[in-house]
Amino acid sequence: MKVDILDLQFLAIDHAIAVFLIKGDDGYVLVESGPYSNFAHLKDLLTQKGVDLKDIKHVLLSHIHFDHAGAAWAFAEAGAQVYVHPRGLPHLAAPEKLYNSARQIYGDQMDRLWGEMRPIPENQLVAPEHGAVLELAGIRFTAWYTPGHAVHHIAWMAEPIGLDEAATRAARVLFTGDVAGVKIEDGLVAPPCPPPDINLEDWRASIHLMHHLPVDTLYLTHFGKITDKQNHLTVLEHRLLEWANWMRPYAESGAPAEAIIPFFKEHVRDELLAYGVEEAGLARYEAANPAFMSVAGLLRYWKKQGVGPSVQS
Repeated sequence: MKVDILDLQFLAIDHAIAVFLIKGDDGYVLVESGPYSNFAHLKDLLTQKGVDLKDIKHVLLSHIHFDHAGAAWAFAEAGAQVYVHPRGLPHLAAPEKLYNSARQIYGDQMDRLWGEMRPIPENQLVAPEHGAVLELAGIRFTAWYTPGHAVHHIAWMAEPIGLDEAATRAARVLFTGDVAGVKIEDGLVAPPCPPPDINLEDWRASIHLMHHLPVDTLYLTHFGKITDKQNHLTVLEHRLLEWANWMRPYAESGAPAEAIIPFFKEHVRDELLAYGVEEAGLARYEAANPAFMSVAGLLRYWKKQGVGPSVQS
């Protein structure tokens, strides 16, 4: 089972957002769609591989954030079925509320960053249950609900059909969206923590689930293939707790997000530089995981928690 990593060159930055193309027996499966702002580039990448839009029969979304799902409607217009968490489905069928809420955050940058978003007919939307197994284009996909980053998050496990168990295990992969974090090239593992759904308890439970799934290879939307799954997830959980506990005193003080953002950006920058990430890498991490979003998300988490004590590992 061959997985092609397609780099969307988001904001003309490489290795920030990926989508994944899998050739099946009777068409192609795309995992993630990326934002519509990059759709023309994605079409060019598909054309280079001899793939037409109508060849994409199925689009599997990890969740409905624009960098993952913004262009899904364009594939639906070309005939694809779109698979999404049931809590995300209504927002793809009627995206006005989702889009308008995002516009309040991004303002006049909305079109440049994400592009437009149109409704997807409900008869082209599929919402699998947790653990549901789907056979699509001759490939078996299992939908694992993995909340924490977002309540509407699915990690998709994919495997070829018809192999023995050892060969299946070797070929099996897990497309993790954002729940397995951001890791670009040889950089550190960072947890993207945007509002409104960040929940540390749920996220840690999702990390525990991924630790124990019978799969060794992860594919991160930000960015690419991970083969040391156990260590990657352990480091992710550690940094998730570290970031949350770094934010807790600021939440307790009642400081506004605008006052905290410069300090958090400096904290993350220091971490990245200490890990050996160079200037180009800093831009990639910021494009994939903007610091201001994690400030807003973690402050919201602590507010919902009533601030509370530090989280223990």
